[in-house]
Amino acid sequence: MSYSSGLAFAKRLVSAGVLMLAAAWGKAQETAAAPISLSVHEVVAQVQLRAQAQTLELRRYRAVRHYQVDYRSLSARMDAEVSYDAVEGKSFRIVSQSGSRLLCDKVLKRALESEIEASRDRGLTALSEANYRFQLTGSETVAGRPAYVLDAQPVTASKFLFRGKVWIDAADFAVVKMETEPARNPSFWISRTLIHYSGAKVNGFWLPREVRTETKVRIGGTAVLSIDYGTYQVVPATLEAANF
Repeated sequence: MSYSSGLAFAKRLVSAGVLMLAAAWGKAQETAAAPISLSVHEVVAQVQLRAQAQTLELRRYRAVRHYQVDYRSLSARMDAEVSYDAVEGKSFRIVSQSGSRLLCDKVLKRALESEIEASRDRGLTALSEANYRFQLTGSETVAGRPAYVLDAQPVTASKFLFRGKVWIDAADFAVVKMETEPARNPSFWISRTLIHYSGAKVNGFWLPREVRTETKVRIGGTAVLSIDYGTYQVVPATLEAANF
């Protein structure tokens, strides 16, 4: 084979490789954006099954959360260490706090108390057909992964429930994103509350990553509560058994 014919062959080989890579990438894009075929009942059932499996597998975790609330000219910050144990549940220890004492006591500490109360009975907050009426409105890509988009409407006006859109990861059936508002207005002085939630996969477990709550007060403007869930230290059941 001459130099010129060898060069031509190499060019054809490279071109074929580029075409194959382009076709493979296009196929991957089609797969990621492919229509999702499960019914809403099947999706919700899978969410429940995966949540139960994670409850059995996740033994403990620990993280330091960062809370901040801003309202008009006032603001407050609080860091709290959260510890979760599969047997004992959740516990919190406030590490530091600064800013408005009123906002710390009336907003940030109450957020901790509400979570502790809700964690005592997971059925109260479960994303289940006992608590919500669901509609499957379509599918979208969240962080590069396909997800089901559900509209959730509460069966009762419980303070532990919400209404709005929920994104469910199509592979792991975990909640990856929510845009909701409370099922029940907590106060006459509040005209509307919007809650933006995002989750993340940590060592194989789906856990909260960020929450941003925007509350419009009838007199006084908007209060914004932000929660950064920090870096998790996770202990699965398999690791706990190995160390026993």
